[in-house]
Amino acid sequence: MYLGRRYRLKVIPANAADAGVKLCGSHLEVRCVEPTPTSVREAMEAWYRARARSVFAARVDDMLATIRWKQLAPRMRLQAMKTQWGSCSPTGKITLNPWLVKAPRDCIDYVILHELCHLKEHNHSPRFFKLLDRHMPTWRQRKARLDELAEVILNL
Repeated sequence: MYLGRRYRLKVIPANAADAGVKLCGSHLEVRCVEPTPTSVREAMEAWYRARARSVFAARVDDMLATIRWKQLAPRMRLQAMKTQWGSCSPTGKITLNPWLVKAPRDCIDYVILHELCHLKEHNHSPRFFKLLDRHMPTWRQRKARLDELAEVILNL
């Protein structure tokens, strides 16, 4: 899965110069010197992490244009988590689960906005949810959709 779509995985033996992963129409093409399950998994994990950095940075930038309490992108890091999509530290660093990049964009936007709201309200108080409601009235539907997809997305 990538950005909410399922892709067929195509594994192709390749020399070191051609090794890597790329999106080719309706499939993800993994080229490995030794196409073992371990090497394919490692290649896919590296690709997902690279795509997550790029997609999340772009989505944060777009989101920052719609909120007033934060002008510059917060420090961000990726961390694979089994039960969370993201978190926000008391110092304002946002951590996002790289596997979230498998989810649809609207679900990614929900998680990013949720964490950005924590920069203003560092809790889950009524004020936090009012802020989330104001900037994304459909967040509950997006969260429900993400929750439904969690098992598939988190199953690397």
